[in-house]
Amino acid sequence: MKNSLRKISRGTGLSAAVLGVSALVLSGCGAPPAEESSGGSSAAANSDYLGCIVSDSGGFDDRSFNQSSYEGLKKAEADLGIKINQAESQAETDFGPNVDQMVQAGCNLTVTVGFLLADTTKAAAEQNTEANFAIVDDNSIDLPNVKPIIYDTAQAAFLAGYAAAATSETGKVATFGGINIPTVTIFMDGFADGVKYFNEETGGDVQLLGWDKESQNGTFVGNFEDAAAGKTNTQNFINEGADIIMPVAGPVGSGTLDAVIEANAGGKDVKAIWVDSDGYETAGKGEEFILTSVMKLMGDAVEDVISTDVEGTFDNSPYVGTLENGGVALAPFHDQEANVPADLQVTLDGLKEQIISGEITVESAASPK
Repeated sequence: MKNSLRKISRGTGLSAAVLGVSALVLSGCGAPPAEESSGGSSAAANSDYLGCIVSDSGGFDDRSFNQSSYEGLKKAEADLGIKINQAESQAETDFGPNVDQMVQAGCNLTVTVGFLLADTTKAAAEQNTEANFAIVDDNSIDLPNVKPIIYDTAQAAFLAGYAAAATSETGKVATFGGINIPTVTIFMDGFADGVKYFNEETGGDVQLLGWDKESQNGTFVGNFEDAAAGKTNTQNFINEGADIIMPVAGPVGSGTLDAVIEANAGGKDVKAIWVDSDGYETAGKGEEFILTSVMKLMGDAVEDVISTDVEGTFDNSPYVGTLENGGVALAPFHDQEANVPADLQVTLDGLKEQIISGEITVESAASPK
């Protein structure tokens, strides 16, 4: 087990959908993060340290994984007393200039958010070996100064799929993605497995719209910005009878919430499942219609990687978030708790333990190996 991350207090989490274009092959696994002390003279001693971050095109207000990662940097600023710098990308053409801006600023460690920044991160790390980098949702770079931060989100998405199937009144649920890449489809695969497991265990016949795990084909917007397309896709699923929809598409998920809000205002009972963070706390609207969320606790990992670099113990072994180490999790039902079966949480807790023990295997071509 490589590179145990110390557990720190949890920051608000949130993802454009996770990004990656090939199966993730890992040589190690993350351990639970341990408590991190803060403040005091040690913080003062870190005042010359510069921690930096570059977003993908979703921006730091994406209510998803850019935002969650940025909050981890801000927490490191508060807890460790470091200085920070950030560059927000509006398009892929901004990646190179933004990462170069951080390098020129003298950043000790730069966090890049999302697979789409992999090529840019690799080039910068090769050219600036004295600086360290961490990249969220990518494990394609094998360099001593680049640490991958990745997640087996299929595990938590399995629980979400089971919860959706157990809660659906119409017998139809749906999911769709931003771009057809592994860090998106890993959510969809886990969700599909959870629905399937519910049907097998209970004799149910809940249908999943928007994704076929076997063929790896489904519904995608083609980007992580077009909220209007997210709304249209969601309306289409609702018209087909789906009453629970999980967008895996970052800011595009805002459109899903718009459609869900309108559907409920029109007398339908429709819910959403958020991804990357607890949408009840972060989505900014329609939280009363969010059944649950598939969370990746990116803020925790980002702060801890910075902490290890501050302490001089940075290494390039991947941090892999799982149910076991708390890197991924299913959010509470919040306002929807009264609308789910009374024993559902007990069942989900048991399924979680079975996944951790290996009794239930959740498989996705995109899962960390």
